[in-house]
Amino acid sequence: MTLAPAYQSAGSAVSCSALLASRYRGLGVLCPAWQAEVLPPGPPARQGWADGVELATRQECLDAFLESEALRIRQEHGHVARGDVAASRALHGYLWSVSLLVSGPWYLDRRVPLLRPADVRVSLTAGDLAVVPGGFACLSGDSAAGLPGVRVLAREEALRAELRAVVADLVRPLLAAMGPRLRRGPRALWGMVGDDLVSGIWYLGRVLEQEEHAVHAAGELLPGPLPPFPGGADFRRLAGRDGASYPTRTRLGCCLYYTIRPTEACGTCPRVCDAERLRRSEPPGIAD
Repeated sequence: MTLAPAYQSAGSAVSCSALLASRYRGLGVLCPAWQAEVLPPGPPARQGWADGVELATRQECLDAFLESEALRIRQEHGHVARGDVAASRALHGYLWSVSLLVSGPWYLDRRVPLLRPADVRVSLTAGDLAVVPGGFACLSGDSAAGLPGVRVLAREEALRAELRAVVADLVRPLLAAMGPRLRRGPRALWGMVGDDLVSGIWYLGRVLEQEEHAVHAAGELLPGPLPPFPGGADFRRLAGRDGASYPTRTRLGCCLYYTIRPTEACGTCPRVCDAERLRRSEPPGIAD
């Protein structure tokens, strides 16, 4: 299933970066759990922030980023997290947010931002996200196809392949830097990337009341293992007591949240049984 894009119209004076900036601001309104400040090109990351290259290559930046996450866990949960747990939680938050920078415009407009690690900025103390938008890839029928900075692709699958490649290139340096801290190998790390890429699209579909559309779109984007992603979206259905069925999936890469709140593991955690998944999915009032 392929969704029809809801293109933002490209006027004669509009640039690629302006179109993406508008989309990111709108995405922040649609998605309360996701926010990204839009920045102009040129200036380096301001004090207390790092771009994706600095985060992966400067030890002091990565240390500050992970220490901030450990502090947040202590303050919000009253829990002292192991080093690998704090690193896993920090990486999960980063992957989820950065993936939506790419998948959000694709899902809504069929435009894939051509972001590089240096275009993404993160606060080392608060985890806030910022982005410097530029060009994007789109299909030939897009009203923006003739703008400078646009890469025109012929088919939907080519656009999906571009999305996968952009996300992989955005996070690859950070995975290499954080692997030893998480004590995990490449398969588990790339499993986390795929999980958060799918999760962001699923979340966007739910807030737009288009969950089934989003599930199909995520399944088309990751229909199975496609390097470097070790697995697909792999949604399955749970039959509810109300006669409805509900989509679910099981994560390939664990975010370790269960070590912080053992009774509140993520809904897609391998530790959560189908009965509990249904309990969380079904509307209130379904009789036991």
